[in-house]
Amino acid sequence: MLILASQSPRRQEILRNAGLAFEVRIPNVEELLGDGEPPRDYVHRLARDKAAAVDAGADDFVIAADTIVVVDNHVLEKPSSEADATRMLRLLAGREHQVMTGVCVRHGASAACAAAVTTVRFVEMTDAEIADYVGSGEPMDKAGAYAIQGRASKYIDRVEGCYFNVVGLPISLVW
Repeated sequence: MLILASQSPRRQEILRNAGLAFEVRIPNVEELLGDGEPPRDYVHRLARDKAAAVDAGADDFVIAADTIVVVDNHVLEKPSSEADATRMLRLLAGREHQVMTGVCVRHGASAACAAAVTTVRFVEMTDAEIADYVGSGEPMDKAGAYAIQGRASKYIDRVEGCYFNVVGLPISLVW
């Protein structure tokens, strides 16, 4: 059996669209960046911890992932408030940033972990555009306060790397 250790509807949709049958099991893992922890190490650690946190049989495969946005070596996770989402979008507007997803696939006692990195460029955004987008509610449960597949798509003019990584699961890396 394939187990997705995530409650993310976006990760579930990516797996379904890839034709994979799976069961969802939600891990209970605290997502806290360690002092001085590099972004890649952070997403590796979280993916590994999430994969280990769900029950699975010896023949099961567990997929776990964690996605962050990195700008100027600063990690942007899910915003804590509308003000935080506004702050993040102001940081991203008119600039490039990296979206990093750590993925861990566990089978029995062994696990393989890797990370995908995609560069995304936002066009300039006015304060009114940022306020309208934040007011839509869409940014509130997304790393970096945006959904590339949603309303934010109109502000993105370049993607270098895996698009699905930005949505939340680099499916080719998983496969």
